[in-house]
Amino acid sequence: MPLTVRDLLAIPSLRLSLVAGRAGLGRVVEAAHATENHRPAAWLEGAEVVMTNGLSLTADEPGYAAYVHELSTGKAAALVVGTGPGLPLQSVPEALSKHAEEAGLPLLTAPPTVSFASITRAVFVARASEERRLLEKTLRTQRRLSSAAASGDGLTGLLSSWHQAVNSGVAVCDAAGRLLGAAGTDGPELLANAASVLETVALHGLRGSGGADLPCGRLVVQPLGTTRLRGFLVLLDAESPEARLLISVLVSLLSVELERRHLADEPQRRRRAALLARLFHPDVTADQARTLLRAADVSSASVRAVAVRATGEPVELAADLALAVPGGLARVTCENVELVVPEEVDVPGVLRRFATGLPAGIGPAVAPQHAALSLRQAIALLSSSSELGRPVSASEAGSVRLLISLGSPATLAAFADTVLAPLDAADPGGELTETLRVWLETNGSWAETSSLLGLHRHTVQNRIEKVARLTGRQQDRAEDRVDLWLALTARAVGGPPAHPR
Repeated sequence: MPLTVRDLLAIPSLRLSLVAGRAGLGRVVEAAHATENHRPAAWLEGAEVVMTNGLSLTADEPGYAAYVHELSTGKAAALVVGTGPGLPLQSVPEALSKHAEEAGLPLLTAPPTVSFASITRAVFVARASEERRLLEKTLRTQRRLSSAAASGDGLTGLLSSWHQAVNSGVAVCDAAGRLLGAAGTDGPELLANAASVLETVALHGLRGSGGADLPCGRLVVQPLGTTRLRGFLVLLDAESPEARLLISVLVSLLSVELERRHLADEPQRRRRAALLARLFHPDVTADQARTLLRAADVSSASVRAVAVRATGEPVELAADLALAVPGGLARVTCENVELVVPEEVDVPGVLRRFATGLPAGIGPAVAPQHAALSLRQAIALLSSSSELGRPVSASEAGSVRLLISLGSPATLAAFADTVLAPLDAADPGGELTETLRVWLETNGSWAETSSLLGLHRHTVQNRIEKVARLTGRQQDRAEDRVDLWLALTARAVGGPPAHPR
């Protein structure tokens, strides 16, 4: 236990006496400091026993009040006043006692025969003894944790030993956030409370860590893994000195355990990759495809293929993605990672977490026997994904908006400004442009456009005729309509006019 003012009072050789401030006897003492400075706050770090003979104290109530305030501001643990023959103070001034009592600051006196050096030495001896005791206890606990990690109990034994040793709730999850084990707390509930912190730490990989003060307590989240993120450690109320010293030990032992599990899962990953190769065979039947998916515990009626271009360590990326999706159906082909997932999986979310910044194509949802077709489309989308800097799905592959987005932003802006510049100049409020947009989207329907905009049909016609006069593009000419529609779409993709008028 840390040294307190109460412990200091109990040291027989010091013969200290309590004058005031009993409420603060539980304060922790980190050091002892003798000073005659009447403004000591700037020189204190907190938890010091301040010792003075009162040489520079102002001998009136405001002076004593100011001095006690200084000590409180500096978070002093206690005040020791030397009194007796030959010293400025023969006894403790009543005003000083009064303000110390009000502030809850322990005020002690030392007999003339006890030097301040003796008190300082006693404090440091007690602190050293406490630190030695803590170190010895920490080493014993470290040995227990290491033994638990080496035992057949693995993760369960390690987490139980941690909780028993430091009385801190603990949970471990894999990189996808799935609970692997817990002790001293409700694991699923703890992970749910830590969800936002886990998401933040995951963005930084092994370099991240985080914490938060929540209603359930103080959370600490640490990443686990030796060379690659394998999971997370979540601790609840690990605030004791021993716990703080042992967190790094626990992280190291858990990282080794998760790496061991990762290596042990390699044969399973190879089996799933072989199963995926059979699923992608062009002659696979519907029954065979369903059987293959059932072997991977996937029962979805529709699946989609995903292709990710790995810039390095494709095998590790495949393992991460296999962990993150139901069935774990992933394989490496050249520099690509290919996988099949049930239709309902949030593929963009998985890619954000495990393949950030990598080109990725997402194939259409198909019946299981057509997975190879979905894969071909996913692979075909990789070049578009590289251009756009984001995953591209088959649902947008045939979209003119996607094709436009692949063009040079400067070229698109120039084209849109050239076509729409007359409208920008004549219609700062955008009424003509909005009417044109709705009219084109309703395939030139006067009635539907007027209904959607709440305008009279003649007003819509007048505006479209004005658009034709200003732009030189006729409403009944298909090529002119396409130009206007492409210009509006390019502006929607690229943003507002480069030079608003």
